[in-house]
Amino acid sequence: MILAGDIGGTKTNLALFEARDGNLSAPRAQASFASAGYETPEAILREYLAGQPRVRVETACFGVAGPVVSDEVSATNLAWKVARSSLSDALGVSRVHLINDLEATAYGIDALAPHQLFTLNEGTGEAVGNRALIAAGTGLGTSAIFWDGARYRPVPSEGGHVDFAPRNETEVGLFRHLQKRFGAHISYERVLSGPGLVNVYEFLRDAGQFKESELLTDEIARAGDAAAVVSAAALAGRSELCVRALDLFVDVYGAAAGNLALLLKATGGLYVGGGIAPKILDKLKDGAFVRAFSEKGRMSGLAASFPVRVILDEKTALYGAARYAQQRQAV
Repeated sequence: MILAGDIGGTKTNLALFEARDGNLSAPRAQASFASAGYETPEAILREYLAGQPRVRVETACFGVAGPVVSDEVSATNLAWKVARSSLSDALGVSRVHLINDLEATAYGIDALAPHQLFTLNEGTGEAVGNRALIAAGTGLGTSAIFWDGARYRPVPSEGGHVDFAPRNETEVGLFRHLQKRFGAHISYERVLSGPGLVNVYEFLRDAGQFKESELLTDEIARAGDAAAVVSAAALAGRSELCVRALDLFVDVYGAAAGNLALLLKATGGLYVGGGIAPKILDKLKDGAFVRAFSEKGRMSGLAASFPVRVILDEKTALYGAARYAQQRQAV
């Protein structure tokens, strides 16, 4: 029995998988926990396992939002230090693996059925070769997925924290606005994440071009998730300010995805993961994301030839963590 986990800044998802004859079962006993409601991930594990008294876990794998160094992770958007040794002690299991959450998602891609993906761009190449993965949610993650000629090999990355590269006067204005708040280094995550969408919204609001209605002000003040309010109002066309904020967010998202795809020469496809993309899928379908993805000067033709697909299943990292654990069992 494999315990798989996806430890994120907002939610921690857990599920059990049975490995038999080289195959994995469908996930069992799936559960989701609000990460900020617990002092440690071990507290979540104890609560989860208390509800599974007859289960004997033999191996476990956890994808964590942050860089894994020496079997430890200081979670990027959560006040936790996640250590393999502590998780192993909590489970009473020696075979415990820690990997980056985007690495886990990358391992899960091949477990997805066609209906769990939405294609934004079919591409024109052979669709073999390296893949790229980008995912905006509580933070921004990326992963390289190298094709070795026989199989895909995910590689962890902290590409969400590279320098934000503004492409026009509006984005330069956004960059300067963010520097006043956060200092000299502005990463893509400051724009491409839930908090990032709020940053974009506040930039446009403070620039004075678009007015925030009193109704929207009250709605944001009451909401526990300002980004959800902004995106919902944009998709419903209830606020020009929100519409413009989501437009700018998607333009930057497409451009960043195109940068990653070119960096890896992702003829095998660019995959868009994370919690935000499925929620704004109608906006992603309007062509703006793919246009920004493909506008790469002399490399525009190459970028346009890459397939672009949105991952619709939010549990993909769980599937990937289970697949990673299964592969390590065979080693």
